Amino acid sequence: MADSKVAEAVESEAAEVDPLSVPENKERFEVAKEFAFHLSKGIKNIGIYKHNVAKYGEMLQKCYDAVVKYTSKWNGMQLKVEADCFSMFKQPVFAASDNENLPYKFYRDGIRHLIFREGLEADELLKFVLIALTDTQRGDPDILSQLWEANFAHVEYVVVEGFSMDGMSDEQVKVEVEKVVGYLYQRLRSDSDDYLRFARLTAQDLELSVENVDQVRGAVITGSTATDQYLLALKDEIHEDYSARLFPKLVTAVFQVIDEGGFADIESLREIFVQLLDAMLLQEDFATINSLLVKFRAMEREQDKAQMAQDLRAFFLTKMGEEQRLRRIGEVLNTTKGKHNQEIFRYLYGLDPGVIPTLISVLEGVEIAENRVILCDALAALGKDLPEPFAQRLGSEKSQLVRDMIYIIDKCDFPDKMKYFGETLKNPNLAVRLEALSILSRSKSEQCRRFIVGSLHDQNLQMRVQAARVLPNMSPGKAYLDLHALIKSAEFEKRDLKEKESVYHALGSTLQEGALSQFVQMLAQKGLLRRAKIKEDKLLAISGLSAMPSIPSYKTLQAVTEEKGNDMEVTLAARKALHAMKKTLFPDQDDQAGKEPPK
Repeated sequence: MADSKVAEAVESEAAEVDPLSVPENKERFEVAKEFAFHLSKGIKNIGIYKHNVAKYGEMLQKCYDAVVKYTSKWNGMQLKVEADCFSMFKQPVFAASDNENLPYKFYRDGIRHLIFREGLEADELLKFVLIALTDTQRGDPDILSQLWEANFAHVEYVVVEGFSMDGMSDEQVKVEVEKVVGYLYQRLRSDSDDYLRFARLTAQDLELSVENVDQVRGAVITGSTATDQYLLALKDEIHEDYSARLFPKLVTAVFQVIDEGGFADIESLREIFVQLLDAMLLQEDFATINSLLVKFRAMEREQDKAQMAQDLRAFFLTKMGEEQRLRRIGEVLNTTKGKHNQEIFRYLYGLDPGVIPTLISVLEGVEIAENRVILCDALAALGKDLPEPFAQRLGSEKSQLVRDMIYIIDKCDFPDKMKYFGETLKNPNLAVRLEALSILSRSKSEQCRRFIVGSLHDQNLQMRVQAARVLPNMSPGKAYLDLHALIKSAEFEKRDLKEKESVYHALGSTLQEGALSQFVQMLAQKGLLRRAKIKEDKLLAISGLSAMPSIPSYKTLQAVTEEKGNDMEVTLAARKALHAMKKTLFPDQDDQAGKEPPK
């Protein structure tokens, strides 16, 4: 009997008219496919560029435009969830790929329908996509739990738990359950004043409205005593409900009362939202705080509540940016690692740029490097047009704070950022000056090069050596002239041998013909009167040659090792440089210092 029902169902479906033959359905299907295409593309881009949080909205913009286009014309975009695709009118609009089966993630958790309602916010779509990208194998919660906790205002879903019936195969049960789900789904779509849109039904409703579904009679319910493990899990679930789900429910209740006209006094509402804000900050529930802002923006689209919603949102943002609340965020960032980073960034991103000085003060007290980056990224987003607050702190003696300011200025890419970095070279902290020197060396501008040339005469040895080392990376030809002028200066003769060797090594790394000729002349010196000076010159020349691997340099060093009249220290230095250069030039040759190189 069950087989005949399945056959009849298949035959009736085959006899149905193709829904896509209706022009309106065809148009809806094409818009849904456009949405699915950009959704797939956005998910891939976010998966690749996870670190670039600020670009998430841009990656999903076309997807959001498509869903707005659909919902503004047909109210809700309703997608059926199957094991390998999302479908509409029995045709796939989003199919699984070889690398990722996104529909199965929802199907596995019992979700059978997804509905995107009119009024969907871009932040809601982003949050939905981030939930879809989670992976339970990495320890993330299941998608159904995350959807419940997200408490979406404009994303709905239909969930089916497991069904089984004695005497019926899985395929037969599937046909029966699909009919039940279809009925419940129709109830969900009905117009109702109920804010939460519950599907209410009775046993009589099912008996009258669902045809050809066999009733289960004489069912015997059996069970077993709850284990200690189950009781602990239940206790954890209750704690989770109290700690993680309480505030979303409270927020939903407050907005439902507002929607029904229960609050008319805006001062009372302000007090309620301030208390909610402080409670959520203590509970570290930044996700619900951000969802409040989404709800305010959604309310602003309602003509009769727009002004009140705007006033409440502006007031709420002001309270969010007050010093004591920002200090609370600093405490959270100083005690937890990576727990709320994305939500905290969203919290800070929406604030007024006037909070920048307070945030910099908060940044000074955060010691966890990963969490400092979150604050720096938020400061860069808030101060993209305000270089002054960051430039003023480049003179600080706190090296970490100055590094953070350099990071922010570099990220904001201010027009005069290299000028600011140049001023950092005057900082009393050596670590800060070395950091600035490294950043300047990555630029090709003449202004930055001049800053580095100036550091060749710094009072600190490390600064002078580092400046000589990075200078050839910017312009080898100009670096040769600057380093050659330094070598010929009177002050250079007073410096110690190690520093001189570093400068000659930098001179060699310019790979200029003039440098090679100079080194060859220095190695050709002979005499009995100036043995110490000649020995020093030869050691400096060898240091320079070691930085310019080439066949002429190799042959010159080889000649030094074979010359009998050289000092032993010179010969050993030449052999060491020759050994290193041979490994660079002839990696496949036998490691023998005296071997003739290939022609």
